[in-house]
Amino acid sequence: MLEESFERLYLLFRANYYKRMVEVIGTREGSLSATESFCVEIIYLLNRPTISQFAHFLKISVPNATYKIAGLIEKGYVEKIPSSVDKRETHLAVTRKFLDYYGLRNADNAYMMQQIRANFNESEIEALDATIQRIIALIETPEREEHV
Repeated sequence: MLEESFERLYLLFRANYYKRMVEVIGTREGSLSATESFCVEIIYLLNRPTISQFAHFLKISVPNATYKIAGLIEKGYVEKIPSSVDKRETHLAVTRKFLDYYGLRNADNAYMMQQIRANFNESEIEALDATIQRIIALIETPEREEHV
């Protein structure tokens, strides 16, 4: 039962995410393709990675990563920030344009939190939060990266 429930929850999150992405893609000037959307979101989630770190995470070549990043920079969703430690190194950062684009998805999360708070009592919310935090810790363990 747990496996089926978790899989269903995961699929619902993914389906709603993709639905929202498709709603936005193509409706805005300088819109992102699906692949570009994934790439810029990875940059955001990796929190200012270098090009090499981005490439390593996606298991693609550095030249391929550089090509993808150039398109994101051209569209204004990503910028290169020189490293404060090593001036030869640059980090990738998302721009305000991406954060505005990304913020469209936050409305879904806000709605879900509103529904949880309306339908769960305080002790259920605390237990849910504790469980989610434990799941996050399991996902963030170093061994997990090998399976991603």
